[in-house]
Amino acid sequence: MTEPVMSVRRTTLIASALVALGPTSMALYTPAMPELVRAFDSTPGVIKATLTAYFAGFAFSQLFAGPIADAFGRRSSTLVFISIYILGSLGAVLAPSVEILMAARLVQGIGAAIGVTVSRAIIRDLYPGDRGARILNLVGIILAIAPAMSPAIGGVMIGLAGWHSVFVMMAMFGFAIAAIGLFALRETIVPDLSRLRPLRIARSYGQLLSNAEFMTASVAVACGVGIFYALATILPFVLIDVVGLTPTQFGLSMLFQSGAFMTGSVAFRLLMRWITPRQAVLPGFIMILTGSISLAIVPNLVGPALFTIMVPVAICSFGVAMMMPYMLMAGMRPFPHIAGQASAMVGFFQIGSGFTGGVTGTLIGDPVLSITVVIPTMGMTSFFTYLLFSRVTAKARREEDETQRMQDEITAPAA
Repeated sequence: MTEPVMSVRRTTLIASALVALGPTSMALYTPAMPELVRAFDSTPGVIKATLTAYFAGFAFSQLFAGPIADAFGRRSSTLVFISIYILGSLGAVLAPSVEILMAARLVQGIGAAIGVTVSRAIIRDLYPGDRGARILNLVGIILAIAPAMSPAIGGVMIGLAGWHSVFVMMAMFGFAIAAIGLFALRETIVPDLSRLRPLRIARSYGQLLSNAEFMTASVAVACGVGIFYALATILPFVLIDVVGLTPTQFGLSMLFQSGAFMTGSVAFRLLMRWITPRQAVLPGFIMILTGSISLAIVPNLVGPALFTIMVPVAICSFGVAMMMPYMLMAGMRPFPHIAGQASAMVGFFQIGSGFTGGVTGTLIGDPVLSITVVIPTMGMTSFFTYLLFSRVTAKARREEDETQRMQDEITAPAA
């Protein structure tokens, strides 16, 4: 058996760095949002739109990043998209107006999309199945550290050097990822330019969209993970403007979310000694449902406060960490030949879910009402879609078993 071109350790570290690009670019930015309202003499709604622009670029460019990564290879596509990300970061540093900042954030999102797409694709290329799920769990543990630290770092940097400093840090992160792409990332597929034909791309996406197993797994994951992206739009205005935290305190409060995700990832890894990744999924979704219902009820009964908001968020985060490794691989399982596009579509659903949640929160207006309506709705949708996924996969297994039984009967020697 041919050895993979990259070891488990190298694959894990590179995938972690790539997948962290998007969340870190979001987490560093969130403490700056109330400050940007004052710096540009703008409104919360307009500043939220800069984050929405980032989400839009991040979500829609994944649909192109996937086919590009399948056609030109993982390494080349990473270098091209990271260059776009760096340009967007530098544009944000120099932005003279909120309109230019919004455009720069859009460009950043387009460039950052490659991280999610390529990280999952190289894992699927090299280590499919339960082994890939375990690598994704390791990625989750490492990934939790960067977003956990980023809001606190962003809050401190804003206090010391102003809002420009957070975009300088993003540009530095982009250069670091470019160095990884140049010197550490190995190509994991044979590039095939025919994969970039429009008709072939459309046919592949149609294949994904028509597959019930892929769609139910992807939507269940998307609504769970999308909670994090929607929270990035809503939480700063709840905890800073309503609860009264400073930007630095807000950054530290995000440890509830990221710390719970990391704890859930560690718990998942420990449980793998006794159970399979699939058996951890249902408890994870139950925790997402519990946190969602708590967030819908507790702040309205007791009032918005750090603990009434962040404890339910932490419960959801723990649940996402438990269910995500298996569910991501389960959705991509039937499509090894278009792993890049499958990964891109999963990422599109995740960011699209967060984007929709953030826009809905902005339209609602009141930040407390937004967080107690939007986030619980997403969590409950994730849970009930998982129930549908369970039915779909159970039916598929029965059909596979029946097909195998019939084949065995045909090939069995005559008595």
